[in-house]
Amino acid sequence: VTGGSSGIGKCIAIECYKQGAFITLIARDENKLLQTKKEIEKYCVNDKQVVLCISVDVSKDYEQVENVLKQAQEKLGPVDMLVNCAGTSVTGKFEDIEVNSFERLMAVNYLGSVYPSRAVIATMKERRMGRIVFVSSQAGQLGLFGYTAYSPTKFALRGLAEALQMEVKPYNIYVTVAYPPDTDTPGFAEESKTKPLETKLISETSSVCQAEQVARVIVKDAIQGNFNSSVGSDGYMLSILTSGMSPVTSITEGLQQVVCMGIFRIVGLFYLGSFDSIVRRCMLQREKSESTDKTE
Repeated sequence: VTGGSSGIGKCIAIECYKQGAFITLIARDENKLLQTKKEIEKYCVNDKQVVLCISVDVSKDYEQVENVLKQAQEKLGPVDMLVNCAGTSVTGKFEDIEVNSFERLMAVNYLGSVYPSRAVIATMKERRMGRIVFVSSQAGQLGLFGYTAYSPTKFALRGLAEALQMEVKPYNIYVTVAYPPDTDTPGFAEESKTKPLETKLISETSSVCQAEQVARVIVKDAIQGNFNSSVGSDGYMLSILTSGMSPVTSITEGLQQVVCMGIFRIVGLFYLGSFDSIVRRCMLQREKSESTDKTE
């Protein structure tokens, strides 16, 4: 589990550990990794289980990522499931976000998933088995105000997942893209400090989920080999609306998309209209406030 020292990544590691898995946690902060390791070990179901910690930046040096994953496989055996959960976020108006933030987010959120996946795919093909999970976001299904740096990196994961799934499906390897909503994590709390008003108001139209709930859904979908993983009714609707040419796991899933697409599009247009209204209202209030300040 990359990004496994906190948030959704940590909860996914705990969920897998509860099911008897051997866990490799990968993150940058060694102290947080060791603290998380102790927390996870409380959930062991047998004496043989191991939690291995590796401190590395998965977004910077592919050869380093490849080497540490090779070492992990030598200690614990080949990777059955890779969960790409390393990620970060920056919010703000497009013109206010530093240019290097666009580069950094693409490195962490996209390349930080490419590198670990690239490092394990050959072994998975040889073994004719494996699961690869990409943790995207609902902001990877729908572009929203304030997420011009973040959303594209999460959209990119979907493109990678679709292309990779077509390549590896004959080898009995299944790819899952998870689209969690706003989730109560340290990263979400940090992001909320700098959110533009428009982004906050749009976010408030849906509830905040708990990381444990999101993790359970993702692990279940990954084990079942589902391509899409969504949480709650809003997540289900978004997955239908954005299904496009994504692979389906069953005929039933495909039929649900066909039947529900029309009515969900109507609901979706209502939401888009309300989001546009929020943005316009905030703009008018800001202009009115600026005009008042000038006259004073």
